[in-house]
Amino acid sequence: MVQHAWSEVDLDEWLAAVSIDQAIFDLRPDYCAGLMVVAGISAGPSDTDSDHWLQAADSCDIDLDDEHLEHWRDTYRAFGAKPNRTRPSADALSRRAQKNGLPRINKITDTYNAISLLQRIPIGVENLDAYLGPARLVRAEGTEQFHTISDGLSVVEHPEPGEPIWRDDTGVTCRRWNWRQTTRTAITDATADALFIVDALGPNAHQRAITAIDTLRTALAADTPSATRYIDTTN
Repeated sequence: MVQHAWSEVDLDEWLAAVSIDQAIFDLRPDYCAGLMVVAGISAGPSDTDSDHWLQAADSCDIDLDDEHLEHWRDTYRAFGAKPNRTRPSADALSRRAQKNGLPRINKITDTYNAISLLQRIPIGVENLDAYLGPARLVRAEGTEQFHTISDGLSVVEHPEPGEPIWRDDTGVTCRRWNWRQTTRTAITDATADALFIVDALGPNAHQRAITAIDTLRTALAADTPSATRYIDTTN
C-alpha cells in the first residue's frame, strides 16, 4: 500500500475527481453526498475523546421511525433491496445501539459511529491510501469485485446488477450505497489518511450533510491537511 504525503491541493484535486452517476440522482433527486478527506489523521485505539462521543450516543433516545431512516428504507426498496434484511447503515447502527449499545472499535470508528447515531445519518470512512483512482457512486453492472470476509475467510463477491455502489478503479468499496464496506479499504489503527462519506436524503439533505461533516471535523480536531466537497443535483 502506498503512503502519500498529501497536501491540501492534492486533496482538493482528488475530491474534484469524485463523481456521482446521473442514474443515482434519477433514483433519488434529493440525494447529497458530503465528502471530507483528511491527511495525517490521528488514528489509533479508542481513547477518552472517542469514548465521550460514544457515551453521548449511548444516552440518546433512539427513534427507529426517524424521517431520515425512513427515507433510506424507501430508497432501498426502490432499487430492489429488502431493508429488513440488508439495512441502511444508520438503521442497522440504531438497532444495534438500542439492543447492546455501540461497540468500542478504534478512535475513528467509535467517533463516526457515534455521530451517525446521534444524527441518524449514514457515515462511512475509508482508507484513502488504499484507493486506486477516484471514488464514484454508480449503479452496478454486477461484475465488479467486492472483497469481504465470509465465515472467517477472505472472499470476492459481486453486487447485484443495478445496485448502487461506491467504487474505485479496482472495484467496489461499499455495497448498496452504505450497507457494507469492503475490507480492501477498511480503516485500522494504522490508517494515516481517511475519506469520510456522509449520505443524506430529503428536502434538507444538503444541510444534513454539512452538519455531519462539521461535527466530524470538530470531533476529530483535525489540524492536518483536509478538504471537503458536497455533491448534489446542483453540481
